Amino acid sequence: MGKYVLQRIVLAFVTAFIILSLTFILVKLLPFDRPIGQDSVRIAYYDKQTHLGYIYRLEAPTDKYGELLYKSPEVKGQSFYYYQVPVMEQYGRWLINIFTKWDWGYSKSIQPNVSASKIIMSKIGYSFRLNIFATIFAVPLGILLGIWAALKKNTMTDHTISTLVMVFISIPSFVLISFMLRIFCYNLEWLPSMWPTDTAPTAAKIKGYILPVFCLSFGSICGYCRFVRAELCEVMESEYLLLARTKGLTRRQAIVRHAMKNAMVPIFPAILAEFLSVFGGSMILETLYGIPGIGKLFVTALSAKDYDILFVDMSLITIFGLLAGIVLDLSYGFIDPRIRMGAKK
Repeated sequence: MGKYVLQRIVLAFVTAFIILSLTFILVKLLPFDRPIGQDSVRIAYYDKQTHLGYIYRLEAPTDKYGELLYKSPEVKGQSFYYYQVPVMEQYGRWLINIFTKWDWGYSKSIQPNVSASKIIMSKIGYSFRLNIFATIFAVPLGILLGIWAALKKNTMTDHTISTLVMVFISIPSFVLISFMLRIFCYNLEWLPSMWPTDTAPTAAKIKGYILPVFCLSFGSICGYCRFVRAELCEVMESEYLLLARTKGLTRRQAIVRHAMKNAMVPIFPAILAEFLSVFGGSMILETLYGIPGIGKLFVTALSAKDYDILFVDMSLITIFGLLAGIVLDLSYGFIDPRIRMGAKK
């Protein structure tokens, strides 16, 4: 088991390294997007990029490094000329900066010359709280609906729940929140149409969570319902449950003591994995509702071509996604003792 865990962690690290390396190289091959603003802001940005090893600062112009990126205003008769470092050399400096200094670069336009990792850390709390509340709301409701549908199998209740699940599971969260905004925010005016500011009253902040939490958890509720129904129906038709009934257990006792316990084995790991992987799925919803989380920051950084922030955000989402896969696989072995990952036949 220990060997299997180590293999999965190493594989996840290698996968993340390849994904982020390819992303860095491909993005750096694009034409350099120059910062805007006053000369002092531009010079500060170029100097930080020079410190990171991505840009050369020369005292005289040259044709050796391609197109001139920027010429600083003369100070005491001296100007500096900035040129882009070759891509693979930038890649090497990028790795050195991360592994030796934990320096991911600086923002170009979102918060000029502010550390990218600092900006990410200031935004991650919003996404984390949003996804915690969505998980707390979705898990019990989805499981209860799945249990209800399984116990009422092939009845009108089961058909109704299953049909609604199939219809609503195909609706993306950003489509649902657009519809809910129109009804509850603009027509009825019950809820705020935008995410409340940090200085808003507590009541307004609570109302601000209602729409995004419901819309983010809607697909999860349908997924849990369908998953629980399928697992519970399969367990209820198994031979060991029939044996339990023949030994004198009532239907309720057999379901509570045996069916529910075994049906939950593949469900609890899925809950952990989904919680870790939801950060990437909420980016459009965060953008539409104005939630200042890492999902909205990713879209903003992509639009503004603020690549240093984009790299940190993508790294975080990639690591959470890979971590979700590891947790999903390993949790099976802890929940069900019969499963031993990496064991020999």
